[in-house]
Amino acid sequence: MKKMMATMFALVVSGSALFAQELPDTQIKDVNTSKKVPFNNTIEKGKVTLINFWATWCVPCKKEIKNVRDKLATWKTEADFNYMTVSIDESRAEGLVRSYAKSQGWDFPYYIDANSDLQRSLNFQSVPFTIIIDKNGKVAYTHAGYEVGGEEEVFAKIKELSKS
Repeated sequence: MKKMMATMFALVVSGSALFAQELPDTQIKDVNTSKKVPFNNTIEKGKVTLINFWATWCVPCKKEIKNVRDKLATWKTEADFNYMTVSIDESRAEGLVRSYAKSQGWDFPYYIDANSDLQRSLNFQSVPFTIIIDKNGKVAYTHAGYEVGGEEEVFAKIKELSKS
């Protein structure tokens, strides 16, 4: 019991450490241009940003992104925010990331964190992993995992943050 409580406490502390964190300048690669950019430069100050971390082998990740994408146009009529994805696939899978995104008709920015540097900087272990960045460029929300319909909770947080 003590071990379980210690583990739960460690998870809460490590997850909450991410909130209000300065965004790292860790390099990620824009899959469309093949140029490396600092992660913190991908976030537009003064605007809420939703980021889905995913991988090509992750079925729940693909479901989450598809469900978000299906609702994106409607959501953007209700809240002013940006959306992007970051793949944690290895660099040799960059072509697979690109072809998957194109086959799905993605019309939003997508990046790859091929060496897992950003994943380590943000201290998360698995995908799917969702982050919402507030207008001040700080982490305001995180969520690990995905359940169908869970994107509605995420959107409620986006609406709340975009009004403040």
